[in-house]
Amino acid sequence: MSEHGWGPGDPDGRGRAATGEPGDTVWRLRSRGCWQEAAELLRPSAEHDPAAALARAELLIEQCLFTAAHWTQAEQALRLAEALAQGTEQRAAAACARGFLAYLASVLGLRDRLDEAQAALGRTSALLPPDAPGRPLLDFRRGLIAENLLRDRGAAWIAYRRAHEGAGERGDELLRSYTWRHLAALALSRGERGNAREGFDASLRLREQLGFTVGVAPALAALAEVSEPAEAARLRAEAARLVHALGGVPVWLARQLGTTQGAVPTPAPPPTGRIADETWGAIS
Repeated sequence: MSEHGWGPGDPDGRGRAATGEPGDTVWRLRSRGCWQEAAELLRPSAEHDPAAALARAELLIEQCLFTAAHWTQAEQALRLAEALAQGTEQRAAAACARGFLAYLASVLGLRDRLDEAQAALGRTSALLPPDAPGRPLLDFRRGLIAENLLRDRGAAWIAYRRAHEGAGERGDELLRSYTWRHLAALALSRGERGNAREGFDASLRLREQLGFTVGVAPALAALAEVSEPAEAARLRAEAARLVHALGGVPVWLARQLGTTQGAVPTPAPPPTGRIADETWGAIS
């Protein structure tokens, strides 16, 4: 399964379907930030189909990432996916989603669920063999916890590299757009601006190619961090226009860019200030 659920080009057939099929519609809605509509399309099959239930839960968890809201709906969808999961792979995927939801609740300042996140991802690892299709996503989410909650950049780099290589082997370009950005952010923290620019640029290019519109603004803002002043201003302005056009999401980027709309809830700063100093918004 591609990063955060149903995505494009999944080589094992669990991702986006052929054009005109329901999976393609789900992807188009998701990529434009219409998670509620996408989840509603999956609702009938999610009541009895474990794969659809998990895809719907991942969509609603991704909505939490971009909006810092709708936590209860995501939790309910995930509980259904956990109840329907059959076999080792589905149970592992549900546990991985559980770990990601707990991570988001911690990093966006809702409440500290670090122990739950680590336990869930540890359970995922125990269920999956080393070459399992779900390993790259697991490694990526472990990297997120290491980077943003544990502040262990060395462990984060190792996890992101494994995820990056695994996603490349499986052709998961959406996940690679995330791993590129996080590897670049770590390179920037070491003062390696050239490597950082290469990674941020690759992340942006992949998201534009995939049509992952809701993820383009964070990629633009990230690239601005390693650009010359005039280009950086242009990139941030473009990111701000896109955030505004999408209704103020991601809310954490809207706050950074000063584009928060009154009708869109903005989360309070995390109690520990974990994300406030990450100018490229590397939450996920």
